[in-house]
Amino acid sequence: MTNGWGRCAPRWVRCLTAIRRCRLMSNNRTITLENLNTQWRCVMVGNTKISLRSTRTALWLGSSLLVLGAPALAQTTAAPAAPAASPYTSNAEATVGTGLEEIVVTAQKRSETLQSVPISITAFNTKKLQQLRIDSFTDYAALIPSLSYQTAGPGSAKTYFRGVVSGGDGNHSGSQPSVGTYLDEQPITTIQGNLDLHIYDIARVEALAGPQGTLYGASAQAGVVRIITNKPDIGKLSASYTLGANITAHGSPGYVMEGYVNAPVSDNAAVRLVGWYQHDGGYIDNVPGTRTYPTSGITINNDDLVQNDFNWTDTYGARAALKVDLNDNWSITPTIMGQVQESNGVFGYNPAVGELEVTRFQPDTFKDQWAQAALLIEGKIGNFDLTYSGSYLTREIQSTGDYSDYTFFYDPYTGAYITDNNGNFINPSQHTEGHDNFSKQSHELRIASDKANRFRFVAGLFYQVQNHHIFQNYVIDPALNSGMTITGYPGTIWLTNQQRTDKDYAVFGEASFDILPNLTATAGGRFYKFDNSLFGFYGLKSGERRCLPGQHDHIDGLPIVNGQPCVRLDKNVNDTGFLPKLNLTWNFSPEGLVYATYSKGYRPGGVNRNGNLPPYDADFLNNYEIGWKTSWMDNRLRFNGALFYETWNDFQLSFLGQNSLTVIQNAGNANVKGIEADISWAVTEGLTVNGSATYLNAKLTTDYCAYSNPSNDCTIPGPQGQANQVLAPDGTSLPVVPQFKAAGTARYQWMVGDYDAHVQGTLTYQSSFYSALRTAGYNGWGGPIPGDRDLFGKSPGYAAVNFTAGVARGNWAIEFWGKNLFNVLGNSSRYTSCTTKVCAGNYFDVQDNGASAPGIVYTVPITPMQLGLQITQRF
Repeated sequence: MTNGWGRCAPRWVRCLTAIRRCRLMSNNRTITLENLNTQWRCVMVGNTKISLRSTRTALWLGSSLLVLGAPALAQTTAAPAAPAASPYTSNAEATVGTGLEEIVVTAQKRSETLQSVPISITAFNTKKLQQLRIDSFTDYAALIPSLSYQTAGPGSAKTYFRGVVSGGDGNHSGSQPSVGTYLDEQPITTIQGNLDLHIYDIARVEALAGPQGTLYGASAQAGVVRIITNKPDIGKLSASYTLGANITAHGSPGYVMEGYVNAPVSDNAAVRLVGWYQHDGGYIDNVPGTRTYPTSGITINNDDLVQNDFNWTDTYGARAALKVDLNDNWSITPTIMGQVQESNGVFGYNPAVGELEVTRFQPDTFKDQWAQAALLIEGKIGNFDLTYSGSYLTREIQSTGDYSDYTFFYDPYTGAYITDNNGNFINPSQHTEGHDNFSKQSHELRIASDKANRFRFVAGLFYQVQNHHIFQNYVIDPALNSGMTITGYPGTIWLTNQQRTDKDYAVFGEASFDILPNLTATAGGRFYKFDNSLFGFYGLKSGERRCLPGQHDHIDGLPIVNGQPCVRLDKNVNDTGFLPKLNLTWNFSPEGLVYATYSKGYRPGGVNRNGNLPPYDADFLNNYEIGWKTSWMDNRLRFNGALFYETWNDFQLSFLGQNSLTVIQNAGNANVKGIEADISWAVTEGLTVNGSATYLNAKLTTDYCAYSNPSNDCTIPGPQGQANQVLAPDGTSLPVVPQFKAAGTARYQWMVGDYDAHVQGTLTYQSSFYSALRTAGYNGWGGPIPGDRDLFGKSPGYAAVNFTAGVARGNWAIEFWGKNLFNVLGNSSRYTSCTTKVCAGNYFDVQDNGASAPGIVYTVPITPMQLGLQITQRF
């Protein structure tokens, strides 16, 4: 609906880029249109009364006369004031008539409307997060079809986009994640699972599918999740609190308390204080059981740990932010945020014991606490925007875990050695004591030109360093004989005590040029360097003196180096490279665009903690994508989507090797073909429908060999002449991610007297998937054994239904809600406590005795049915 460069056709009004906000008054409704995209925007108005307002009187007067003319301006002066809308249910503040809401995102390091960004992106703003009852990672992950995850419980989720996953990720000394997570402007991605941030007082959650290596670098190989908090609002005093309670099927009650205060502290400064406390009741029972070890004949029981609903979680935290406008051009926003999450029990059940039941013989506890201090400085130098963002993050995880599955299934191999110093058998059951300390600092400085220019760019510098002190103590009993016990650690049979450091450096930039008024070309690139190291001890007593040449040996009478028996591992890897991006966008009308993109992402290489194994190299993802974003029926209907083809080269694969020690190797190549689409429709004044879906075809394109080599030829022997083996042939589907995933929501709002009422239903569905890649197991003793894929089995597809119903009046609202209404135990992941062929396949029993005993595979379900009630009040 354009008429030449920068002009609007009749019955359309242009919101000039110089005006930050336009207000349209129609049918007693006030509409705010954020005009922050790189181009002007036309809005169809017909014969309605228009008022254009700006923060500056001169801009308001001059722009109004230019766009509307004096007669239109005269009309606006007579327009009635619009009544305040309910903050809970009304769409009036952000829609045109019955049109759809405009969401502003910052995915490209600029503020732009979602419909103008040529990226496949899903975004939930504050209102949507509240309406959809999103308060955790798993809530929004279920509603983003291109995003999948694996988890063993709180604080351990591993995120994947578009089927780019090989399985087995998340070990403390394993591969970096393939998906980056950002909190505001700062990366918070850590090796050992995402920060499980409670979602409250959040401005937006943005999910960017596909490689984002140019702007976001390492660990943005397959996509990025961005969590943007609400910033202090200068000149405004506001507050809110929420109280809620719920009950879980087959479980115990939960509750939540949340609140925030936004307060001016001067004419140019404000502070925002936020706090939350949430208790999630458990739903898995630890039931009575016994276990007899075949070698010693010792029988153990779990009588002192039997408990119903033992997997509860407490999450509490706070955020404080200060914003100061130094002048018209410069502002600073320091933020401090922290959270503690404590959980008990395990979140996977053993189907062989019973539905939502396990038999655990040692305590399982988990405490994840983190804090971040961040600083954002924004300003202008001439016509350029300058931004600095820096942060320092600390994270500490303390855990204990039952590891008796390992000792039971390895008993035919190790049981004879678990004695005291007199040779008497002792209880061989192991438990783990973990203590992980993370620190992470990041700094980014970038400059951006005026987004209204025909040629515009963003460029910057980035530096990040992550440190991770890894301590895992595998304890049997203090009486364990000294020949098996790690020196200085009574009862410890295995110790991991290591320091990991990952450094990233980058120079990045993207530039766009409007070839024609409606045709834009973008090119970008990122020069990067990584330097990753791993230092310390790992292993058994028998390996204590097997130190690397030139490293520190422990000698009786001499100090222990860094509290370790010796330094068995001291290695680092580093490399440099370049990540390109090309994009062509055609705005074929004010309501639609199509784009074509080539982009590339990567994960850095790293060090295997088994020092006898070589390091693993970086892996790369190439993305070829065609997408579209369209609006129809006066912005009442939107249809967006993308077709993509991705090639994943030399991908990193983590698996449990000898002694259940994680091994990472470059396994070969794979590709992903897929389509994703979403549709939104404002059917009537009160009824809105949203739907989205992703279909994937993700497969190996080379054989995966037990001993990898550059040609992916499994006939080539291993590095020491070992027989090689095809563990997954060309054409095997990639694990974890379902082939099809979809989500749909319908929401209806209406007035009941003076009350705003609403009902909403949400349906999510995903198809079946495998939890592992390997279709065959490697058997160094000869003879075939089942692969991880068969031992884990296939997780079936499932559908879950949520609903909400509530009313609001004035400044308060009450809502009744339900999640997973039909109590479906959909599988989110499956896992074992040790090497799959041993713990799931009872490999040693099969080899030594010729008998087959059932192994143990834990199934992590989605949360069973929950029903809750919530009250919110705003001031």
